[in-house]
Amino acid sequence: MKFLCVNFYRTLLNLQEERMKKESIEEMVIVAGLVMVQFVYAGNSLLMSYLMSLGLGPFTIVIFSTFATFVILSPFAILFERKQWPNELSLRLIGKLVLISFAGVTLFQSLFLEGIRLTSPAMATAMPNLAPGLIFFIAWIVRLEKIDLKCVYSKVKILGTLLCVFGALTMSIMHSIKHNEENNDSAFVFDRDRVVGCVYLLGAVFVLSTNVVLQASTLVEFPAPISLSAITALLGVLITTVVLLLQDHKPKVLTSSLLSFGNLVGYSILGGTVSGACVSFNGWAMKKRGPVLVSMFSPFATVISVAHSVLTLGETVSLGSVGGMVLMFIGLYLVLWAKGKEGLSQMEDFDSEFDAKKPLLS
Repeated sequence: MKFLCVNFYRTLLNLQEERMKKESIEEMVIVAGLVMVQFVYAGNSLLMSYLMSLGLGPFTIVIFSTFATFVILSPFAILFERKQWPNELSLRLIGKLVLISFAGVTLFQSLFLEGIRLTSPAMATAMPNLAPGLIFFIAWIVRLEKIDLKCVYSKVKILGTLLCVFGALTMSIMHSIKHNEENNDSAFVFDRDRVVGCVYLLGAVFVLSTNVVLQASTLVEFPAPISLSAITALLGVLITTVVLLLQDHKPKVLTSSLLSFGNLVGYSILGGTVSGACVSFNGWAMKKRGPVLVSMFSPFATVISVAHSVLTLGETVSLGSVGGMVLMFIGLYLVLWAKGKEGLSQMEDFDSEFDAKKPLLS
């Protein structure tokens, strides 16, 4: 009897070690993948800025790139996730899909691209760093994130999020301020287009934050991130096309002769492939670790974009920008540490089985 108990205990220990090893590898894949996604997002902002400088309108870019995303993701969704599709689509789920499509494709991308046009790619990648704070509180309101003020890990998550947001604001402001050396009486110059562009970007960030939380709740009913991305991409194309037709009854696909139709298709396929892969990976990571952790990696795109501006455009980085960058990384690692400790605490509890079924609540 004692021998059987010892063997049973050893078997449980081995299973626990294998589970911990598997989750450690999964954690490394998620972190590395989210960092790579930010490299792609930084490059995407630069590419979108270049395309709009050639005369393309924001809606045209959204329609072509998003349709390419749908075409590329659809086969993978059918091949790998067909068994995960729900048997019936409820009106509530359909409403969520339409809302995600309108907010995440039409509204967010249009506001974001207009913000890039009026400001710069560096500013466009810096402004979304405000999203973690918004997502954190929105997710808490709809009970997708746990906040226990008596728990030290919850306090650390709040502190880390605030540091990340404050660092992003500091870096954004310091990077955009220009000293007027010709007129000593006026140290700062305010550009109307830049201010309007910042308003567009702020609106885009708010839409993005709400959409991320909505995606997280939708994945509970529709646990297929690739399929979700493909469906919302198609719906987003249809909605954006309708908006474009209402805005201009005779829209022109190409508003400039500097870019041929073939090049536009090529850029769309490239952008759709990369964007689809990033969105699908974000959806998978969101399903595994929750919306706040995914959003906390957004500072990387800002650093990459600023580094590109320094290395290729010869721009200077102020001490305040460096300080904001440091604050963002401190906040990022505080949140990662707190969420990691929360995960270890849950593994020690016998209730961890229920947490595995509801990963968004972790």
